[in-house]
Amino acid sequence: MAAHSAGILLVRGHAASREVLIGHMGGPFWARKDEGAWSIPKGEYDPATEHAWDAARREFQEELGLPVPDGPTTELGVFRVTSGKQLTAFRVAADLDVADAVFGEFELEWPPRSGRFERFPEIDRVAWTSVATARTRLVLGQRRLPDLI
Repeated sequence: MAAHSAGILLVRGHAASREVLIGHMGGPFWARKDEGAWSIPKGEYDPATEHAWDAARREFQEELGLPVPDGPTTELGVFRVTSGKQLTAFRVAADLDVADAVFGEFELEWPPRSGRFERFPEIDRVAWTSVATARTRLVLGQRRLPDLI
């Protein structure tokens, strides 16, 4: 059975000036990458015990340290991403000042097989980007999301 994740694509502006909020994935693997190294704030959940929307809001808060702003919300759909997970994505139309973002962390053995564990941010920076820029920066399995807003 595939793992499930849920996330939020935050959208602001209209038509040609529309922007989306995406985050650069943290940790040593992504440190020197830009194209294909960004994601919407998202995370895993168990659909037997949690609704996708609740999980998406929880993960947004955990990854950015900021609550999901109020705004019109639409479920964009469920997508199989390259990891094999089922991603339920939501669009929220709202602005958010990300200057006070505090990124959640994860622990990883680094360097590999060293026996040493380090903490890294799940997301090391966030940015409002144009839809066109998001298409190239997002990981492959999420690149279609900006076209659905």
